[in-house]
Amino acid sequence: MEPIIQLRGVSKAFGKSVILDKMDLDIYPGESLGLIGPSGTGKSTILRIIAGLLAPDEGEVYLRGELRRGLIEDGNDPIYIGMVFQQAALFDSLTVEENVGFRLFQQSRMSRKHIRALVEEKLGLVGMAGVADRYPAQLSGGMRKRVSFARAIMSNPDRPQDNPEVLLYDEPTAGLDPIASTVIEDLVRDLQTVEGGCSTYLMVTHQDSTIRRTTDRIVFLYQGKVQWDGKTSDIDSTDNPLVRQFFSASTHGPIHVID
Repeated sequence: MEPIIQLRGVSKAFGKSVILDKMDLDIYPGESLGLIGPSGTGKSTILRIIAGLLAPDEGEVYLRGELRRGLIEDGNDPIYIGMVFQQAALFDSLTVEENVGFRLFQQSRMSRKHIRALVEEKLGLVGMAGVADRYPAQLSGGMRKRVSFARAIMSNPDRPQDNPEVLLYDEPTAGLDPIASTVIEDLVRDLQTVEGGCSTYLMVTHQDSTIRRTTDRIVFLYQGKVQWDGKTSDIDSTDNPLVRQFFSASTHGPIHVID
């Protein structure tokens, strides 16, 4: 199987701080991939580069084997990539309907009635039916996260090429209590298999339960490079010292502790 997304020799620095150092990464169709590692190691930077929101300083990004040229705003990508941000990133002044259907309202000629029906369909998939007329301030943190999921998987029947083939999750359970986190973790898995969802995703998270319940493969990032790539089921048996320190939460080991 050929990768749907490939990073080759990708480097990124901000000032004198090198975040990514000639990094390679493959993401395969239908994969549940987790990207983990200590804070500040470039995980969110990788998401932004894959999403086409940020250009690498060096290296290439391939989508279905095609070299990406430019950023997402240039409209040249052969696949559409949806993104779920850590803080949901909903527009406070817009209703749930307007948030979820934002892309269709902006880029299509569909009637509001048609868009409303598509919005309700996606809200139903994430367990949020009946909230289309509410504003983000009227929702709990977990509800806002689910609305952001609905927005990420919104499809455009007039332009099938704009339907998301890959989802990028940036800490979707951050700040949620354990029960709300479980709801979101279950939703991530459900959206991988349900019609109208998205079967391929990359998950960035620090939470142990989210790592174990939503991913099948793990890439451990540290000092700008991939330090371990293996099955989630091998987390507890690997002899990689970085992985062992990370999951034991020990302050002693090769990961430098920032005071």
